[in-house]
Amino acid sequence: MRRADRLFRIVTLLGGARVMTARQLAELLEVSERTIYRDVADLIGSGTPIDGEAGVGYRLRRDYRLPPLHFSEDELSALAVGLRMVGGWADPALARAAELALARIDAVMPAARRSLRDAPVIVPDFHVSDAMVAPLATLREAMGGACKLRVDYVRADGEASQRVLWPLGLIFWGSSWTLGAWCELRENFRTFRLDRIGRIEILPERFDPSRGRRLQDYIDAVRCDESLA
Repeated sequence: MRRADRLFRIVTLLGGARVMTARQLAELLEVSERTIYRDVADLIGSGTPIDGEAGVGYRLRRDYRLPPLHFSEDELSALAVGLRMVGGWADPALARAAELALARIDAVMPAARRSLRDAPVIVPDFHVSDAMVAPLATLREAMGGACKLRVDYVRADGEASQRVLWPLGLIFWGSSWTLGAWCELRENFRTFRLDRIGRIEILPERFDPSRGRRLQDYIDAVRCDESLA
């Protein structure tokens, strides 16, 4: 990687006042921490408003405007794959957002059009059923507002039940979507296949995800007990 590209990426990674250590930057850019220290010192010396110090972390001041958008070929390929995954496997609203994102990149980087549009990567959508995708928009809405849900659910063995859930996160497994949630009926974390969810009602009652029942808590529980997955 050219040094100019590396300096630009350091500024980009520090955007949004995010604090990152030299070690984190070095791992992402595949260079030594000594190189990061030298690059950051040179950026500061050239007037880039970076706050922080070695051993603590760095961040870019919020009022600093980043240079014009730029992506490498590998980054454009990653974007193309990601946008096609969203377009093929997510709900229509997210698929439309992916198209708009593509158009925005296209508008500011016309030269990227070929890399994004013609990347030799195919993401077929016919293996994900409509029943699997249909609940996504409602579930995303509930998660965005930290709202509880009342759902009708049918287990793999055919047993039907009604649950009140705290929707924590959506997980895509390559052919199926699942919802990771805290289930009030079971008083524990549970995983629900979206194509087995029937009626969904967003409740006015909100949940507090900071009480040991956050998405990370769910992930940790699944790691310890695979039967929850």
